Amino acid sequence: MRKILVIGSGKSSSYLIKYLLEKSESENLHIIIGDINLQNANKLINNHEHAHAINLDVFDKQSRQSAIENADIVISMLPARYHIEVAKDCITYGKNMVTASYVSKEMEDLDQAAKNKGLVFMNEIGVDPGIDHMSAMKVIDSIRAKGGKMVLFESFAGGLVAPESDNNLWNYKFTWNPRNVVVAGQGSAAKFIQEGNYKYIPYHRLFRRTEFLDVDGYGRFEAYANRDSLKYQSVYGLDHIKTLYRGTMRRVGFSRAWNVFVQLGMTDDSYTIDDSENMSYRDFVNAFLPYSTTDSVELKFRLSLKIDQDDIIWEKFEELDIFNRNKMVGLKKATPAEILQKILMDSWMLHDHDKDMLVMYHKFGYELEGKMHQIDSTMVALGEDMTYTAMAKTVGLPVAMATLAILNGKIVTPGVQIPITKEVYGPILSELEAFDIKFTEKEVPYLGYNPLNV
Repeated sequence: MRKILVIGSGKSSSYLIKYLLEKSESENLHIIIGDINLQNANKLINNHEHAHAINLDVFDKQSRQSAIENADIVISMLPARYHIEVAKDCITYGKNMVTASYVSKEMEDLDQAAKNKGLVFMNEIGVDPGIDHMSAMKVIDSIRAKGGKMVLFESFAGGLVAPESDNNLWNYKFTWNPRNVVVAGQGSAAKFIQEGNYKYIPYHRLFRRTEFLDVDGYGRFEAYANRDSLKYQSVYGLDHIKTLYRGTMRRVGFSRAWNVFVQLGMTDDSYTIDDSENMSYRDFVNAFLPYSTTDSVELKFRLSLKIDQDDIIWEKFEELDIFNRNKMVGLKKATPAEILQKILMDSWMLHDHDKDMLVMYHKFGYELEGKMHQIDSTMVALGEDMTYTAMAKTVGLPVAMATLAILNGKIVTPGVQIPITKEVYGPILSELEAFDIKFTEKEVPYLGYNPLNV
């Protein structure tokens, strides 16, 4: 049987493993799940006759290389920083490799070695990155095929809570790594192009510069800019485009409230707080507010941030119970971001009955025969439960489909790559529709960023 090695069986692996197991009989597959913790791997395998789990520590060179040498193709579902050692072993033993992670500089440096051995190293084949690339390139290529010239491309995505599980004032729960949410947008300023001009939004202004997006059947969302919207400009062939913007979607009102944490400094991850393990949640909030012998923490909070008592934003913070003097931080030498994450996890973790939702929205503006046109494309995927989430579905299924396509010789172009060619995106997008991951495209009036045409 053809052996597929899956390294890592975390939250994003459930649909991936389910898909491969369902294909194992017809495709003559045996799935090997390598993980340092076999409990979840065995749970996902569920005694399937065409799969087994092995103890695999990615830092144990001997066991890692032995597992890779024994496989026909390797899927790495490890955190991105651990892919490189797996990739080097794949070069050594001549194995194709698939990951859902961004292409790192170290991975990019293996491109020629992979080409020399005729190996496919497919990366960024999850959801964001992944489905965003494929769905965008499908429309961009179709516009170019009929002679259109791209002038605007905007792309947005967000992992959110499904409407039936949306029961807090923030309209948000953690559907992925909570840390990534807390530190989102930090570092360099957000950078994008708007009507031919380079634009920048520094972190302290990021969450007050949002735009609205309406998705049929799901209502209104807001989006804030990603750090580098220009990362894929050349990759997509958009070097001369006038507007290029990528952003993250939330429900309306989230960003305005989140900005309060940013302004107070609670999302900072660059220093630790003394005696943090003995702090209450109330103490933590008070640490960022002026000293007063008379005013309460709540009053100082509102006055410092100019929040009226009847403002809906105030209720959001009360709901998080951040002023509780009895709840303890309990983290030693923690950064503000780490403490904020702990507080938020009390309220924003998905419960057993909760479902998540992945939303994606593209805007394509183009010129054809002297006229301006726009296509808006949207996709909403819903999770089933805590194990088979929308996030796992949209990450895992493209990974699995690409793996099988490589194994079957349908994706043959060698080298380190991402899924932007028709050879890759065509069949995968088509198959994803069978899993209710499909885009709805509609023609809308082109407005650009100058609706008055001044």
